Amino acid sequence: MLQIVFDALSLGSLYALGALGIALIFGVMRLVNFAHGDVIAFSIFALLWPSTDAMAIVFAGNLPWFLLIPFVLLVGAALSVLCEIVVFRRFRNTSPASMMIASFALGFVIRYFLLMLYSSRPKSISLLPELSQPVEILGARLPLLQLMTIIITIAILLGLVIFLRRTRFGLEMRAAAENFSMARMLGVRANRVIMGAFALSGALAGAIALIFGIQTGTADIQMGAAVMLMAFISTVIGGLGSLAGAVLAGFLLGAASVVMQVILPVETRPFRDAFVYGAVILVLLFRPQGLIAARGTKERV
Repeated sequence: MLQIVFDALSLGSLYALGALGIALIFGVMRLVNFAHGDVIAFSIFALLWPSTDAMAIVFAGNLPWFLLIPFVLLVGAALSVLCEIVVFRRFRNTSPASMMIASFALGFVIRYFLLMLYSSRPKSISLLPELSQPVEILGARLPLLQLMTIIITIAILLGLVIFLRRTRFGLEMRAAAENFSMARMLGVRANRVIMGAFALSGALAGAIALIFGIQTGTADIQMGAAVMLMAFISTVIGGLGSLAGAVLAGFLLGAASVVMQVILPVETRPFRDAFVYGAVILVLLFRPQGLIAARGTKERV
């Protein structure tokens, strides 16, 4: 049972980080950024030299951990901010549908850029192999990375809560998420807030990329797609624009996936995701506004 709990928390942590990155951008721009998954893939490929060989040629991936982690986070943040400046800033006054289509197109541009440099063949990589060592906690054996993923996710969430509640920039982001037009009238600088949201979202994408790369030992152009899908679902059932709802839904989806993998009969386990998505449909049927409705979406008198 304890092993199942750790597995659920570890998988839920990835979904929660992904959902948090999507919810940050949606909060200030009402944009569902479908290029987020490709930012995840780009962050891990930035550690490799361009090559079409199956064995990756690592350059930045050989850095010590205290330089490797900031490098990956910085790559994700920089790419995300660049996407905002070059693409999304031009679509601010358009409909949410136009911005969503632009995010799809941007995701394809990033994906095919990686395809041109690295080919579609997954790359075998080895990052921080010491994190693969097993540890035992109360009788449950799990990789050190799994434990670190849970701890790091909790630390990120606590740090983000403190940032949003205790700093001026965090206050501006919360005000923009609730009523962007009124926040601008009160002196909140739109470019600064939006770029900050994109930078935080990109850094979270970099963290997911690093965790995935260490876990799987591969760099794949499609590696961000699965996380992006589950993160988007988490954002929807948590309540679009609600950071707390996105995180809660991410952990719940991770727990549901792990529990179903355990309790389902062997012959039906390949269809686990269908059961998970069925549960999502039920949640949205009975609570279409999400588990925790964002304050900015509530009707005012």
